[in-house]
Amino acid sequence: MKVSYLDTKDAVGKMLSHDITKIEKGTFKGPLFKKGHIIKEEDVETLLDLGKNRIYLIELEPGDLHENEAGLRVARALQGPGLEISGPAEGKLELSATRRGLFKVDVELLTQINSLPDLSVATLHTNIPLEIGEKVAGTRVIPLVVREETVQQVEQICAAKPPLSVQPYLQYKMGGVITGREVFEGRIKDGFAPVLKSKASFYDQEEPEILYAPDDVDIIAENIKKLLARGCNLILVTGGMSVDPDDVTPVGIKKIGAEIIRYGAPVLPGAMFLLAYKGEIPIVGLPACAMYYRTTILDLVLSRIMIGEKVTARDIASLGHGGFCRTCEPCLYPHCPFGKGGNL
Repeated sequence: MKVSYLDTKDAVGKMLSHDITKIEKGTFKGPLFKKGHIIKEEDVETLLDLGKNRIYLIELEPGDLHENEAGLRVARALQGPGLEISGPAEGKLELSATRRGLFKVDVELLTQINSLPDLSVATLHTNIPLEIGEKVAGTRVIPLVVREETVQQVEQICAAKPPLSVQPYLQYKMGGVITGREVFEGRIKDGFAPVLKSKASFYDQEEPEILYAPDDVDIIAENIKKLLARGCNLILVTGGMSVDPDDVTPVGIKKIGAEIIRYGAPVLPGAMFLLAYKGEIPIVGLPACAMYYRTTILDLVLSRIMIGEKVTARDIASLGHGGFCRTCEPCLYPHCPFGKGGNL
């Protein structure tokens, strides 16, 4: 790259090689003059007000890339399914969601890219639920000109699989078994069914089929089997998850031959959580907190189940870092730290 410059007063008729930004605190921040703009006589005083006493002229040499071209190539390398690119503006490009789903980041690949010189890629945390249009990442080249070999390294890192994507929610036939003698006998109003229906609605699922059972191992197991026989491929079993002798839901889940992946989780609210699989079918045991709190471990794990991911014991164990909910009013999830530390 060869760089020369002219005094701004002598640069009328010259073309800008980069955006020139204006910042007014609280009112404006953006490119006042865009790359490619031909400087006019009336622009001179404005440029001087922005502190631009010189206008730099850049001549690219073989192997050089301008920041805009380099940034676009980096953004395209990062871009996986469910994302679109906007920009460049002031050398920055952004990626946004084109569909609802769960944002996924290959953190190791992202770190490799950010370890290269002259590049910056910033993203949201992985495993964040997204709505259409939400911005998830931004990238820019630090200097005005970067060596093409640096961009080629990014393209090689991302060649096998782009590190950023939005995975869509799949369709499940959901079923629920609500346990507790007091609910089964009608002594108290069921508070769990509305929660299960609300979660299903959020993921655009049909309303789950609900069965009720007292605190009886055999009946709980039989109801789970009924739902499986009716084609349910995601089952949520609520209540009876604590250490009280009457709380036998984990035993009922185990009795049908399900593999218990994890009973107990380092998340509050949600410590008495259970995840099991009957073959490939997830069976989730929910503690009472899922009925009282807007956001719990259910939201952290269910979003991953809904994209078809098989959640492991290590996945749940990793949620301890960031697994303490601050129970803010109003609840800001997912725009908060809850569940973010374990997403590595």
